[in-house]
Amino acid sequence: MTVQCESQDGAGALVTAGSRRLALLANGRRHGPITRMISPWDMSELTRPFVLLNYAEAARRSWPLFGAHPPAGITTLTVVLNGVLSFEDETGKQGEVAAAGFACLKAGSLIWHEGGDAVREPLRVFHLWVEQCAARSERATTSECVAPDEVEEDGPVRVLLGEFGRARSRVRRAPAHVNFFHVRLKDRQHFRYLAPDGHNVTWLAVDRGSLQLQQGEWVLWEQIAVFEDCAGVIEEQADGETSFVLGSAGSRTQRIDRSRDVPPSLVSRSP
Repeated sequence: MTVQCESQDGAGALVTAGSRRLALLANGRRHGPITRMISPWDMSELTRPFVLLNYAEAARRSWPLFGAHPPAGITTLTVVLNGVLSFEDETGKQGEVAAAGFACLKAGSLIWHEGGDAVREPLRVFHLWVEQCAARSERATTSECVAPDEVEEDGPVRVLLGEFGRARSRVRRAPAHVNFFHVRLKDRQHFRYLAPDGHNVTWLAVDRGSLQLQQGEWVLWEQIAVFEDCAGVIEEQADGETSFVLGSAGSRTQRIDRSRDVPPSLVSRSP
């Protein structure tokens, strides 16, 4: 089965561009229940405005899951893959996020913990930090929760930020010119993505299953793939039931290839 991504210039237009090659394939760094895929002190120069990405898989817990508070100018997005999370932001606003839903919050003190009615299965979440442009970062802290049945989908793609095909993000004050999707593929299902014009930063991170890219490389569970700063289609095929997140945006700074500076323990080779 093949999923054709639609161009951002018009619905239904099939991709005809060339391939976009892999620039870096890296393992996440595990710290207890949290696997850090992107952090500000290693590869974020390759992924800006995406400056932090954590994947967490944990049994029920009563203490905060993410202890670090984002600085000013950062939007955080937490998507729940399994289980329930409740939160309280610095304004005192409280909320709950169920599986397949997500929350988008601006800079401020956040307390995340598992909800009281959580299922017995392990809690699974992705937690993302995105830099805001200066004009938008001046806004007051605002929390937006999107329920599972409100997340727009196009085929296997659930749109969290930005747009894909006919699906649009439900976040009202989202970072500008940023796409962030959760994609679920069946075994051997193909997927193609062509980033919008100006999106020179594109990456994907796998939490379940594995992907084979168009040049033969494999992206395995808890690995991140960063693609070259160029136009072109990203094509992959799932090996087993596969779940991953994909982000693309225009870089906030001049992009320099610093992949050689990433610690050797992060770099992974295909099997």
